[in-house]
Parts: sequence; structure tokens; C-alpha cells
Amino acid sequence: MSPIASSSSVSAALRRLAHDLDRPVRVVVGGNAAVPWTLVRLLDEAVPEVELFMLNAPRGIPTRVGVRHVTPFVGPGMRGQADLSYLPARLSHVPTLIARRFVPDVVLVTVSAPNGVGAFSLGAEVNILPAAMEVCRAGGGLVLAEAHAEVPFTYGDAELGADDLDAVLLDAPAPDGSGHQPPPVSADVEAIGDHVSRRVSSGATLQLGIGAIPDAVVPRLTNRKRLGVWSEMVSDGILHLDDAGALDRDREVIASFAVGGPRLMGWLHENRRVRMLRTEVVNDPGRIAANPLMTSINTALSVDLFDQANGSHVGSRLHSGFGGQCDFVVGAMDSPGGQAILAVRSWHPRANVSAIVGLLEGPVTSFQHSAVVTEQGVADIMGWDAQAQARHLIEHAAHPSVRAELWEEARELGLGGAQSPQRGKAGIPCLSAT
Repeated sequence: MSPIASSSSVSAALRRLAHDLDRPVRVVVGGNAAVPWTLVRLLDEAVPEVELFMLNAPRGIPTRVGVRHVTPFVGPGMRGQADLSYLPARLSHVPTLIARRFVPDVVLVTVSAPNGVGAFSLGAEVNILPAAMEVCRAGGGLVLAEAHAEVPFTYGDAELGADDLDAVLLDAPAPDGSGHQPPPVSADVEAIGDHVSRRVSSGATLQLGIGAIPDAVVPRLTNRKRLGVWSEMVSDGILHLDDAGALDRDREVIASFAVGGPRLMGWLHENRRVRMLRTEVVNDPGRIAANPLMTSINTALSVDLFDQANGSHVGSRLHSGFGGQCDFVVGAMDSPGGQAILAVRSWHPRANVSAIVGLLEGPVTSFQHSAVVTEQGVADIMGWDAQAQARHLIEHAAHPSVRAELWEEARELGLGGAQSPQRGKAGIPCLSAT
């Protein structure tokens, strides 16, 4: 097949592969905001049985009989699917997982339009894709791409030669271009953003995710200087820092994927200050730790009095996965002057439950952070004993309506020294909150 191909030739190649394998075709597809939708449609039409591997798959992916969903990080498109095969893994381990447990027959990616020398770029989504492409081609599989002018040409591990791709669709319909729509920011989230930003100094290296809390933090950092970015992902917020001159222009911005609007994509396009690198590099805790004042800012669904965080399950229901939180918490804590901040609203308004609980009953995503931050305040964790950690979480992070209940749970969990000074029992010393 020629590198520049038509939809009909791609469909024919997929049908031949499915016929020759005589089993479900294993397919890795770019996820997040970089889904190659035309190729996904051709795959769905040409191949009856598919094992579909995606990270954070959006709504709209095939969900028919014959399609089995496989992922280490569940997105809206796979969440709640009865056939879901969830593979628990830290993001830094996913390339190894693919090489050992899910060797793909096909990889589908979105790329930029070819540049002046005929090279392509993975643009805003590098992540696990280079590893999947290498394993696939080594096994004789197909790497198929669709090119869009809207996809930025980025450097680093994003760069591809024409010989890295078995076929490229140049006539695929353009994506809708809606980009990342920032969530509304509540007063609680603004308070969290203020608390977190006060802990970030000039010269720090940032890891930020996507969502309301990072969106509230970043605008408050525009008066800092010499900030670096080593982050699994970047979003529109980085533009605030660049516009204000807060980024260290002598340091490259390092990321593995990006989610955002047209202005972010334009900023990424042919920007030599940005390097989009593969997961094995960006999420390596050792490389993360090598950054000065590495500041990891993550969120969770719930945190218990032992500072164990759950970011993957709502009750017993799978919501997402480990992602890169473990990688960055470990890396940041080992960085010179680094810190791992967990930022979460103290109360979940939808579920009407506290985010601070006595003891997690489900899987633990990460634990032992520098601090847990809510709109109520900052619970310092690192360097305090277990009783003091619990006390800080109750007094400074938990919603006031559940603090009495949490004091009772603390005593039941053997954290008696953490109990409220107002609720002390004879013979058990009460430590004042600090």
C-alpha cells in the first residue's frame, strides 16, 4: 500500500488483515482529543471483530456487538460498557503492557499535514503511540494515519517520516475543532486555586492536568518567573503563563499530549520551545525527579485519613484508572525541593458526599503527598506522623459538616491522638491542630 492512500484502499487492507488473522483484530487507537475518526469509521465498517485499545476514549467510538473495549484508563466512550476489559496500570507501565500483553495488529493515529520535506507529526497526542507503533510494525501489523491541517506539527517523539506509516489519508474530513471547553469555575474551585498557587514559587517545574482546578491555579501563577513545565499533558492554561512571560525561555516545555482550543494548537505548531515526548520518558519518575522544585498538582475522587487517594473508582464502579498520578507523585516527592499536591473539593455536590473519608474501601491511586488542598484550607502531610496527618485532614481539608464523624472514625482506626481537642477522652492525649 502506498503511504498516501484512499479510504477504499485502507478498507481493503483492513478486510484482508481481518481475513488472514481469523480472530479479533487487536487495534490501538489514539485517544483523548486526537481520535482519528475517519479511520475508526473505516475500521468499524471493515472488521467484524475488534479488540479496541484506547486511553480516555471519548463518546462516539464503536460500541456494537463484536467490539471489545480494552483500556488502562477509562474515558466517557468506554465507561459503563459491559464488555470492558480494564487493565490496571500506571501510565509509565502501559508501553510495556502493550509490548507484552496487547501486541497490536493495527495502530490508528491522527497526524499533521506533511511539512516541506514530507515528514509528519503526531501533533498533540504522542503518549503511548510511538511504543504501540514500533511493536505493531515489528510484528508485521499496519500503522495507519489520517492527516489534518488543524493538527500542529510538533517536535520530539512526535516527528514521523513517511516510512513510519503504512498509509496516510489526506482527504479525511476535518475534526469539528471545538477543542477543550473550560468548565465553569465555582467559588470553591477558585479558593482551591488560590491555596495551591500560594505554594508554587518562581523557578518551579509544573505538572498540571486538565479541569476546573488547574484552570483556577494557572492564572494565579502569571507573576512567577522562570517556571518550567514537565507534564503528562498541557492545556489552554499554559498560554496564560507564556503570555505573561512566566515561563523560563531557556527550558523546553515537555509534555506527552495536549488538549485545548485552536489558539493552543497554533501555539504548539512548529514551536521549537516545546517537545512532545513518549510516555516512557515523560512519566518516568526518575526523569520527573530530575526537575528542580517539581510541583505535581493532581486531583482525586476521595482521600482517607491515612492520606490514601482514590482517583479511579466511584464506590465499586470504575470511573477512570491510575493514569500518571502515581508517576508524578513519586517523581515530585523525590525532586530537590519538590512537592506533590492533591487538590480536591471537600464535598461532591452531585453525589452529596464528603471527599475526605475515614478509610478508602476501594483501590488506592496514590498516597503520602506533600499536602491535600480543598476550599477549606491546606492539610500538610509530609513530615507529620499519622495522627497529625489525620488531624490536619479533618481540621483543614474536610467539610465542617463531617468533621465530628471523622473524629469518631479516626479513633476507631487507631488514630486516637488525632482526635478533636473538644472531644478528647480521659487518658488519651489531645493534640491541638497546627
